[in-house]
Amino acid sequence: MNDRLPHERGFHISWDQLHRDARALSWRLDGTEWRAILAVTRGGLVPAMIVARELDIRTIDTISVKSYKGVGAEAGQGELQVIKHPDPELMGDGAGILVIDDLVDSGRTLELIREMYPKAHFATVYAKPKGRPMVQTYVTEVSQDTWIFFPWDMALQYVQPFRGED
Repeated sequence: MNDRLPHERGFHISWDQLHRDARALSWRLDGTEWRAILAVTRGGLVPAMIVARELDIRTIDTISVKSYKGVGAEAGQGELQVIKHPDPELMGDGAGILVIDDLVDSGRTLELIREMYPKAHFATVYAKPKGRPMVQTYVTEVSQDTWIFFPWDMALQYVQPFRGED
């Protein structure tokens, strides 16, 4: 019998914490004149907005790569599929472009984007060891077996204890 919760190594991120961490990412990225930000949707949208505000970057585009399937313990990565491409004239080979995502996990998504834009700078708020080589800049490293609970995935509600009824 397994008495462990499905995400025993859970890392819960509040909106306040995400904002602080995205601002910390901005501080690490300051000092370069970026032409634009490429936000990796969906998770990279909020950090990209915060970084854009902090660094006064007005041009933001998105790339949408679908890879995850399932939720929680059943989640996993499927085949990568780009379902929305950014403006090719803006992107070029990626020179001067800052690619922002919330998390690099396995690194597969960013590896695909790096193939498309080899001269871009890749930055995430959180990084796991497997994916860390895909980013030049990140704020917090978490273990590979940690599941990050982002604020947009959570709701405030009563939760039944896993042992007992109250």
